Amino acid sequence: MNKLNVIQKMGTNSSLQLIVCFYVLHLLAWSRVQRCHCLVPQRSIMSIGGVLDLVSLMGKQQKIAMEIAVQEINNQLSFSKMDLKIKDSHGNSAQVIASVMDLSQSNQVLAIIGTITHNEANLASEFSDTIKNIPILSLTSSAVRPELLSPRLPHFIQVGNDINIHMQCIAAIVGEFKWKKVTIIYELNNGFSSDPGLLLSLSYSLRHVGSEIENHLAFPSLSTLSDPKTTIENELNKLKKKSNRVFLIVHSSLEIASMVCEKAKQIGLMEKGSVWIIPDEVAGFLDAVNSSVILNMQGIVGFKTHFIETSEAFTKFKFKFQRRFALEYPEEDNIHPSIFALQAYDATWAIVDAANKSSQSKFSVEQFSENILSSNFDRLSGKTLSKNGQLLQLPSFNIINVIGKSYREMAFWSPTIGFSKNIVNHKIMEINLNNDSSEVFRTIYWPGDLQLVPKGHNNEEKSLKIAIPSNGAFTQFVNVTYDQSKNETSITGFSISVFEAAVKHLPYDLHYNFVPFSGSYDEMVDQVYNKTWDAAVGDTSIVAYRYHLVDFSQPYVESGLHMVVTEQPAKSKEAWMFLDAFTKEMWLTMAAMHIFVGVVIWLIEREENADLRGFGSILWFLVTVLFYAHREPIRRPLARTVLAPWLIAIFIVTNSFIASLTSITIAQVKPSVLNIQTLKERNSPVGCDGNSFIVKHLTEVLKFKPENIRKINSMSDYPAAFENKDIEAAFFVAPHAKVFLAKYSCMGLIKAGNTFRLGGFGFVGFSPLIVTDFWHVW
Repeated sequence: MNKLNVIQKMGTNSSLQLIVCFYVLHLLAWSRVQRCHCLVPQRSIMSIGGVLDLVSLMGKQQKIAMEIAVQEINNQLSFSKMDLKIKDSHGNSAQVIASVMDLSQSNQVLAIIGTITHNEANLASEFSDTIKNIPILSLTSSAVRPELLSPRLPHFIQVGNDINIHMQCIAAIVGEFKWKKVTIIYELNNGFSSDPGLLLSLSYSLRHVGSEIENHLAFPSLSTLSDPKTTIENELNKLKKKSNRVFLIVHSSLEIASMVCEKAKQIGLMEKGSVWIIPDEVAGFLDAVNSSVILNMQGIVGFKTHFIETSEAFTKFKFKFQRRFALEYPEEDNIHPSIFALQAYDATWAIVDAANKSSQSKFSVEQFSENILSSNFDRLSGKTLSKNGQLLQLPSFNIINVIGKSYREMAFWSPTIGFSKNIVNHKIMEINLNNDSSEVFRTIYWPGDLQLVPKGHNNEEKSLKIAIPSNGAFTQFVNVTYDQSKNETSITGFSISVFEAAVKHLPYDLHYNFVPFSGSYDEMVDQVYNKTWDAAVGDTSIVAYRYHLVDFSQPYVESGLHMVVTEQPAKSKEAWMFLDAFTKEMWLTMAAMHIFVGVVIWLIEREENADLRGFGSILWFLVTVLFYAHREPIRRPLARTVLAPWLIAIFIVTNSFIASLTSITIAQVKPSVLNIQTLKERNSPVGCDGNSFIVKHLTEVLKFKPENIRKINSMSDYPAAFENKDIEAAFFVAPHAKVFLAKYSCMGLIKAGNTFRLGGFGFVGFSPLIVTDFWHVW
């Protein structure tokens, strides 16, 4: 029993010893582990802020791209960790400002990346001073030049494209197809509404290619619309009532553009004759939209930033992007990274590269910002920035045409080269500095499956009512005749022919009807101003008081005010006026020399020449030789030697006589009245077209008394008025004066006095449709 107790006590003591040894060993191992952990340095955390519109497809793609970049960075860094803090702006500018302030104050971020405009960042800096010490990388397309950035934001870096280049690309497409008028559509977000210089840039680029903006349509940001589809439909219905059919979506989110195209198709603005052009921020996502969006955009032309999709780096990125995007956003059908995702990816890497460079020396925000600019932005997007934030290489764009289930790449465009057929030709043209872009575009399928280039105007527009003067004095310009047998009105004349020829050269079909107008020209202009008529065509003079009421086309005939009077009875009517061509001495000398030469030739020839023996023969010879009509042969050489110089002398004298007589005759044609002042001093009656502006011009400008003005309504009545002394002078505009004198100058009527310059003949039209297009035709 005692032995058993002893054995039990020994076993108990052994167990206690084992337990104690186990705990001692465990404590030793734990202390060693803790010691090892203390020897390994902890990974520092670097934070990057992001402000994105996560409601839009662009924001979703940018978020995934930044997360991929952060994951790759964390896999490569050993002693630090990158943390991404993203704020959702919901496409609202106020939310963007609040997010930037929150990231700068609550989170210690190295930099902020996002769709942040300069104005938004500047406004945020007014409320938070810490923002000025944080680099902000803006992914938006902006027109802000680095030298115009606010001093409160010294580290604001523009990563997105310069939107002015987008405007130039749109204008280049418009100019390539020669559309003279366009309608622009844009969304008021991302600073587009706060920078009027953007629209000025577009307007200037369009004028450079011979086009102009006719209509504007601006939509608020999608986040501010309670019923966006109804709002868009109502605004498009207003555009449908107008004639222009060239629609340029110059700036918009994909979501707004998709709704615009959907509603445009529903109300008939996507039919034959229409043109739609979409910008980079819409065309860049066509690889990632569903089939319904593509179906609503059939025939649309657009442009998207060109980048290399065949590189190994892009292939690896695309694989990661598609896998991660599908997990996070399974509701999206197509997954394809856009240029905006690549820019976000490159911007994230640029911050990390800059942080690594800055860690090698004493950290400063200025040095960090410079390191960002010098970092590698061209991993995927191909961007390279200079030290002042400008692009070292301007982007090039793929010109696309939406057709079928996707789109076709039609051409390439860059600001320096222009259009080229493909990227290979583009590089060659860039090297050779050859910008010949003729026949670059292949067949384009426009809305309505139309292959011919649309003219850009509504062909179903109601016909314009165009007034023409039916009782003008000069029917050579506008002549209205009525054929009772055929019950037809014929309208002809020079002005009508010019107008019809100009219409044929317009880039669209112009439907119109001529309406004869029996009132005066001023009344006709007033009725165009009052919109009774859409326009007026005829020999209408462009004068100042009319120009204040309506617009005119470029003058198709130069004009001025001419005065026509009768000729003064002059010496030119006398029978012996021809003797004044030479002096008496000259006549006597010529006669004496002529007789002397005749006598010498007679003395030489009379013995051997039977035709010149008689005295009568030599007298006849003297007469006929003046007209080189003599038939008597000259046989002796000596006689020929005498006659030859004299024939030359007769030729010279004859031509001198004709020239002298002509000058005397012209000099004798003098007007009966030399100037307007003489007419006013005599209180002489004058005549003019009673329907024209001349009556008003004579009384108000030239100060004629109204009772001295005779209104004559037919060109054929003027000669009778001169003959009956009803008028002493008549006033015509230059084209009318030429027609009148061509017919009646033989009746002793001539032009006198000075010519008063006028604006010429032009077509009257209150609508820009009539006016501006004719400027381009001329």
